Amino acid sequence: MDLSTDIWGQLAVEASQVYLSDGTVRSPFADTTIEKLPDKVILQIFSYLSHREICRLARVCRRWRQIAYDTRLWKNVSLRPEVSGLHVGSLESLLSLIAVRFGPTLRYIELPIELITHTVLHELSAKCPNLTHMLLDFSTAMQLHDFSEMQAFPTKLRYMCICLSEVIFMEGFMRKIYNFINGLEVLHLIGTYEKCEEEEEEIYEVINVHKLKSATPNLRVINLYGINFIDDSHIDAFSSNCIQLECLAVNFCNKVTGSTLKTLIQRSKRLTCLLMNGTSLKSEFVMQADWDKCALQELDITATDLSTECLIDMLTRIPNLRFLSAGQINGFNDTVLKMWMESGMPRSLVSIDLDSSDNITDDGLQKFLTRHGQQLGACCLSGMPHITDQLWMSILPVLTNAKILVMGTPEKLGVNIHVDQLMDTIASACTNLERLELRWDPDNLRFSDKSQKAIDLLRVKCLKLRCMVLSDGRYYETVKANFERADRVTVVRTTTCCRVSPYHLLSNYNDLIFN
Repeated sequence: MDLSTDIWGQLAVEASQVYLSDGTVRSPFADTTIEKLPDKVILQIFSYLSHREICRLARVCRRWRQIAYDTRLWKNVSLRPEVSGLHVGSLESLLSLIAVRFGPTLRYIELPIELITHTVLHELSAKCPNLTHMLLDFSTAMQLHDFSEMQAFPTKLRYMCICLSEVIFMEGFMRKIYNFINGLEVLHLIGTYEKCEEEEEEIYEVINVHKLKSATPNLRVINLYGINFIDDSHIDAFSSNCIQLECLAVNFCNKVTGSTLKTLIQRSKRLTCLLMNGTSLKSEFVMQADWDKCALQELDITATDLSTECLIDMLTRIPNLRFLSAGQINGFNDTVLKMWMESGMPRSLVSIDLDSSDNITDDGLQKFLTRHGQQLGACCLSGMPHITDQLWMSILPVLTNAKILVMGTPEKLGVNIHVDQLMDTIASACTNLERLELRWDPDNLRFSDKSQKAIDLLRVKCLKLRCMVLSDGRYYETVKANFERADRVTVVRTTTCCRVSPYHLLSNYNDLIFN
């Protein structure tokens, strides 16, 4: 430290000190309390808190209550307590909130089934003219409220998410809102995929997609997630009416076979993102599509049964593919990678996810990543026991632009993973890293007394790192404690409650978030 700077700093401190009559030193900030902060500063502090915390603080004093009621704190509101939202005990309480607390500043609201009534929707329409995003959760419904008297609905909606029930038919409600939602740009229909039982039950088409598409001609993003009745005819219906379509996601809609893919590609000239994870795609249908004439840039075909021939045909024809998720496919092997490389089509690639692709060898991956690794922002090679730290150590120096890395498998291995060396290499090579996940079993991780130094290096070099996920164990505790000491308490998480995904690099990622 410069000596002159140190002296002047000391003099400044001494000049600011107040000496009392008994000789003791009194801090110039002794009388500064939170009560003396201006309202705008407290409002800014409150803006970082959840609505539950704001409601608790409103009980402290009259002034804080008044600040807590400021409508600027209530732009985005969730009233679903099961997903960290507020619990509202009655419709009367909600109507009061809409009138007093939400008002013209409200932009986003989530409503559970018990609060979705025509009266509430009338009030939102009348008192919240700038409401543009709405989530309606019917997933737990056994019966709907009566909407026969509904005459009004928010008219400026750009984003709407409807969580469907397994058994409640939505057509009565939808018929009432068709005239109000033609400005929608983003639509989510969320099914009950996660609640499905193994036994085959009768499948109900609880919402009429063919009528819905006629009411929403301006859709850019359509997400049909885990809906057991969605099939190729519904994809065809949307493509026939939504000429602005940029992103179509049908993840976990297992009746989708791809029979209308050719028509979709021909009609939707702006379609750049197609997500079909967990669908029942048939190779013959996929090969019929005009991939060489499409604008597609982002593709997810994870957990499908596409053949090696189909994968080669498709990947060597898509001209500008930048995002590929193709894990859990038996047909994806070294031949696919080789033919894809030789075609020159991976030239635009920025993200690749080959989770659990057991038929790809480490040699095949090394050749591919040595050639294209420098352009990648995301590289996910998880779920493959034969891909160990040895391969990662050799390719990490190439992955200089990586923002997302996922490695390891939860299966117990016959070899050990030397995690200290891995952390050193990641810290040195991937300074732009934002998300990292190591899925290896804690028993396979080997680290030494010098681990703290390696973790320090990662923390200091990778300043953009916002999420690091590890299996629960001794190494997780060590890393978590290290980051917490540096006041980065939310970075380190466990695989129990968090997973890293390359989806963060999708162009429409923010529009695709629905819960």
